[in-house]
Amino acid sequence: MGSYIPNTRAEREAMLREAGYGSFAELYADVPPGVLLPDGPAIPSGKSELAVRKELGRLAGRNKVYGTIFRGAGAYNHYIPAIVRNVAAKEEFITAYTPYQPEISQGVLQSIFEFQTMICELTALPVANASVYDGATATAEAIPMCIDRKRTKVLVSATVAPQVLEVVRTYCFGSGREVTVVPARDGLTDAEALQQALTDTTACFIMQQPNYFGLIEPAAALGSIAHGAGAKFVMNCNPTALALLAAPGECGADVAVGEGQPLGLPLSFGGPYVGYMAATQAMMRKLPGRIVGQTHDAAGHRAFVLTLQAREQHIRREKASSNI
Repeated sequence: MGSYIPNTRAEREAMLREAGYGSFAELYADVPPGVLLPDGPAIPSGKSELAVRKELGRLAGRNKVYGTIFRGAGAYNHYIPAIVRNVAAKEEFITAYTPYQPEISQGVLQSIFEFQTMICELTALPVANASVYDGATATAEAIPMCIDRKRTKVLVSATVAPQVLEVVRTYCFGSGREVTVVPARDGLTDAEALQQALTDTTACFIMQQPNYFGLIEPAAALGSIAHGAGAKFVMNCNPTALALLAAPGECGADVAVGEGQPLGLPLSFGGPYVGYMAATQAMMRKLPGRIVGQTHDAAGHRAFVLTLQAREQHIRREKASSNI
């Protein structure tokens, strides 16, 4: 191990003299013999790159990777085309820095704008943000959008994924926001129970589509019940399912959220992934995070900029819609 420590023999001897010791044995004399290794670990000599690849390949071959996984619950083993990784690795996309200077950030701004556009197309809602941390966070971030002075209670269907419900409870803990779970019947949200749970203090009702059990909820009917009591309607949706199912905007949702992992992210041991958020025009200024808009520069060329920034923490500080 000594060869990996950037100290020469002379330097080590000089440090021992400065500390008042004649050898390392004297330095470690107070260490109990039972925990002191007289010799270094028996590590074999280094291997070539080819040998290391073969050894790692042998170890990786012991993994069990199933072609079909039905557990789901927010992480899905989709086929990901090779071009996805190549495009995502382009230099103009990989920076995590917020593009506050649009004149030097057109690449990442355009990619975010196109992502927002596709989310709007999938959800049939007019505005989407640049994303948040993951699907569970997106669901919880929708709650402050719906809260007002009189309405502070949150209803969540029992068919929502448990990990999403836990994040919702964490967000609401300590803020005076009461979370109530609406029971299920035969794997679907109990509409009668939802009707009974709604009051004039209910801020929103959250459901999942398809739900945690893989069933298709009667979203439009549930949304109508929520709106009938003056509550907002939040739908957590698998984005790939929206290519076939009725979009949140078509079901009357005020906010659509979900996990973006099915759009091309690997399993990655369960995340975190990326959370998408879309909303109605009336809810637009309550959306958290960044929103990229399209405009024209001084020469009349198409350009992209961050817009509606008055909502964000670098301007509104503690009154911001979110701290993401």
